[in-house]
Amino acid sequence: MGSQDAHTDGTGRRALLGAAMLGAGGAVLGLSGTARAATAGSAGHGKGGLGSLPVPTVIGHRGASGYRPEHTFGSYQLALDLGADIVEAGDLVPTRDGHLVCRHEPEIGGTTDVADHEEFADRRTTKVLDGVSVTGWFTEDFTLAELKTLRAIERIPANRPHNTLYNGRWEIPTFEEVLKWQDEQTRRRGKQVWIYPETKHPTYFRKLGLGLEERVAKLLHKHGKDRRNSPVILQSFEPTSIQRLNKLVDNPLVVLLSAANTRPFDFVETGDPRTVADLITPKGLREIAGYAQGIGPTLDLVITKKADGSLDKETTLVADAHKVGLILHPYTMRNENPFLPAEYRKGTDADAYGDAFGAFRRYFATGIDGVFTDNPDTGVLARQDFVNR
Repeated sequence: MGSQDAHTDGTGRRALLGAAMLGAGGAVLGLSGTARAATAGSAGHGKGGLGSLPVPTVIGHRGASGYRPEHTFGSYQLALDLGADIVEAGDLVPTRDGHLVCRHEPEIGGTTDVADHEEFADRRTTKVLDGVSVTGWFTEDFTLAELKTLRAIERIPANRPHNTLYNGRWEIPTFEEVLKWQDEQTRRRGKQVWIYPETKHPTYFRKLGLGLEERVAKLLHKHGKDRRNSPVILQSFEPTSIQRLNKLVDNPLVVLLSAANTRPFDFVETGDPRTVADLITPKGLREIAGYAQGIGPTLDLVITKKADGSLDKETTLVADAHKVGLILHPYTMRNENPFLPAEYRKGTDADAYGDAFGAFRRYFATGIDGVFTDNPDTGVLARQDFVNR
């Protein structure tokens, strides 16, 4: 969308925007992890945008998905109740009739009761999603009205058997419903509620004629939330999706980063040979800083792991990102044993909690600006411990 000149103009605008938005937060970035965390209660007070958020920021991953089926209003609501600073509401995928809904993936067999609906049995199919063959039911094959007849279920019941109690209680929310819910919660709680939606598989959906970015921008504009200080951070694993959003809205933007040896799918499609390892070099980070305000790396890019799953070496990613003015919101902290570094596990039960506080403490000490977590209450207490240590 647009020429190289247009991209350059957008880059300059975003760079200035990033400097303005970070404000007091930008000054905080140069401090040590302990000093930065100590400013959590006051950083950016009275200022809009990213500078108004506590540091380190606790982000409710798909809501409070450690306790409720993910991407439901039950999960989102609980995340706020448990103290999350931002709610990741939601992973955005389209319906056949062009509405945006909140699901972890377009395939909904694992997150809804669609398999129990005989009327949709013939919708089960196999598709190639970002180069991977996936079998199931896909949002783009359903109208919104049809999806609203489904109910959410727990995605990982082996790790979260207690969450299955809530199977069938909530429907699939639309992005527009989330935007209205955000306003309602802001009024009810007397403080600004933030959300952190993600464009999912944007290249895949654009090829289907269901481009995500324009739909996101249209809804944000309709609700007056497309500005630099709007409480909506947009994220994507595809850098070109963030670049497209950069030209459509003024919201803070974040590039998500998977394992170092992987390639964003938009790079695969266009023949760009770069991997995530190239994007996290000083040169790659400078480029990202031209059109985004932050990165969302997997935690393994912050501290590498040994073969046995225990933590190994802290990388230079935090320092390198901060040098070019980028914030870091890594993903994902969870309380259960299988998701923790090996030295923080307690026993071998898949649904048992390990020493999540110890793991939070280790990651906070790297100087990250926030973290996605399925357990916002754990994250808030861990931050309190870290600030007051």
